[in-house]
Amino acid sequence: MFGLAVNAEINQVSFFDRKNYFYPDLPKGYQITQMTKPIVGPGSIKIKLDDYEKTINITRAHLEEDAGKSMHDVYKDKSVIDLNRAGTPLLEIVSEPEIASAKEAVAYIKALHQLVTYLNICDGNMAEGSMRCDANVSLRKQGEALGIRTEIKNINSFKFIEKAINFEIKRQTKILESGNKVVQETRLYDSVKNETRSMRSKEFANDYRYFPEPDLLPIVISDKEFKEIKDSFPELPEEKRLRFCRDFSIDENESTIIANSRNLSDFFESVIELSDPKLSANLIVGDISALLNKDNIEISDSKIKPSNFAKLIKRISDGTISKKIAKTIIEEVWMSGEDVDSIIETKGLIQIQDETLIEDIAKRVIEHNPDQVTAYKNGKDKLFGFFVGQIMKETQGKANPKSVNKILKRLLN
Repeated sequence: MFGLAVNAEINQVSFFDRKNYFYPDLPKGYQITQMTKPIVGPGSIKIKLDDYEKTINITRAHLEEDAGKSMHDVYKDKSVIDLNRAGTPLLEIVSEPEIASAKEAVAYIKALHQLVTYLNICDGNMAEGSMRCDANVSLRKQGEALGIRTEIKNINSFKFIEKAINFEIKRQTKILESGNKVVQETRLYDSVKNETRSMRSKEFANDYRYFPEPDLLPIVISDKEFKEIKDSFPELPEEKRLRFCRDFSIDENESTIIANSRNLSDFFESVIELSDPKLSANLIVGDISALLNKDNIEISDSKIKPSNFAKLIKRISDGTISKKIAKTIIEEVWMSGEDVDSIIETKGLIQIQDETLIEDIAKRVIEHNPDQVTAYKNGKDKLFGFFVGQIMKETQGKANPKSVNKILKRLLN
């Protein structure tokens, strides 16, 4: 599925190889990988930055077993090895040396992250190690060949990828400008000190003594399996974005934000089965996204469920509550998960529809603010918002906004 998503060549027959090396986190002395014929061959992916798009070519994507994990921060003067993840299968994606800056590298990793989460290849949780990045950095003067590279291993956040690469660029620049040579090596990024440090000298491919894995048969993907995978291919973000705009007349920016997240788009599609799409999109991109960012969680991990949120949208649409009051209710549901109707009832949040009552409040507001009335009549039209705000303050945000606007215009004119 990953190969199809990046328009790659798919090898329907692929092989496993042994990569021979001994490190503390791989005590059996070799790693099962795919060197000569991986499942996924050359492909490409587009990245988007603020003012341009760029295609990054993917060299290959192969299956490999994970090693263990060396940890240096558990004890003050010792390193320890966690072998629990050793042998776990992983998908290793290798790109061509076409990424020209740390910002492009982050955009590339974000594009991959979006793809693998959309395809349910992994949950994309970088902090827990579900997805990690090894960044190779090499410098050159304009027009010259790329210089000696260093590899920064196992970077586990978008922010750290950018910081690690930028540090390594500065470090290598200093070495080259002083007339020295960069050493090919593997380095680790220390996020506390914001620096990279040497881990080991970097081997060349022939140092690994690759040979065909004798204990495993070739992988053969039949035409039938290949067709089944193609037929079950999910809708990807760009297709989803275009469909949201076309079918629901949603603002392009809102559609992009929702479609970019598998979790958010699944939530949105569940909600709009029961309620208004445009209003749903507006509140998801505004109030819901703000809460998700604040708590740094996915919508699926929150207490806001699609059916309850759809109920909130209905209550705005039928005039039971105002959009302003909805913000208060969203925050309440976010904290407690309580039913929307229960919150409206127990907190007395039902919208004031009585136009006679609204008119009485509007007259009182106008009477108490003669200077603003004079300024408004003299052409300061923006003061209309001031009067609306005063009425909403008096009614604790419960007055029907359409009625407020209509009555105010009539009274002020």
